[in-house]
Amino acid sequence: MTLSASPADPPRPDRFKDRIRALYEDETAQAQRFRYGLLAFDVTTIAFVVATSFLPRQAAIEVIDFVIGLALLTDFSARLWIARRPWRELSHPLTWADLIAIVSFLAPIVGEGGGFLRVLRTLRLMRTYQLVKQLRGDSAFFRKNQEIIFAATNLCVFIFVMTGIVYETQHRTNPGIANYVDALYFTVTSLTTTGYGDITLPGTTGRLISVLIMIFGVTLFLRLAQVLFRPTKVRFPCPTCGLQRHEPDAVHCKACGTVLNIPNED
Repeated sequence: MTLSASPADPPRPDRFKDRIRALYEDETAQAQRFRYGLLAFDVTTIAFVVATSFLPRQAAIEVIDFVIGLALLTDFSARLWIARRPWRELSHPLTWADLIAIVSFLAPIVGEGGGFLRVLRTLRLMRTYQLVKQLRGDSAFFRKNQEIIFAATNLCVFIFVMTGIVYETQHRTNPGIANYVDALYFTVTSLTTTGYGDITLPGTTGRLISVLIMIFGVTLFLRLAQVLFRPTKVRFPCPTCGLQRHEPDAVHCKACGTVLNIPNED
């Protein structure tokens, strides 16, 4: 007598796929640790990119590049595999940023640096906003300063990406840009419109990069300043009109008058 598989038990590949999806999407302790691990890996990857800009290219660095590239490729493949709409996932700009970053890490093993493309890996940090709910539950500091953290993260990501672009487009030809610190110095002075003039980016490309830094950087900087100096409010969606921000001691929604019952953080 042959026992048939229970219809309630999915085939083994589906069970494995469900376990992988659970790591990326569920709210279990294991899934939360996994997502924190991904965030730590992203930050470590960024630190590695910055640190190696001060070092000559060596075989050991290229091997580490390749290992990181394989890890990123594994993460990317898993996210694409569990996606309920893979083509929609592939059409997302950050997905293409991930692909470019993966190629730039794998390329050095065959002799191509692809240096500045690596900074696009920084955009992966934006995808960790899926941790927002988890961070709200784990950290009272995050709940209280969520908008400031987001604004600061956006500004830092922009600074890092533009610093990488400045470094990779200039360090071979511009004596003023020798490493990431020089590129960071130029980016920040341009962003703040200080313009000391000791480092400039010559040529049409250099001027266009400077313009982008000033326009977009100032906008992000002003957004951070606005959040920092705006009166403190709590985030609580009004059940009637959906207004999100209210005074800490608000009893009624100032837009529609609905009783709010905002819970005390304690």
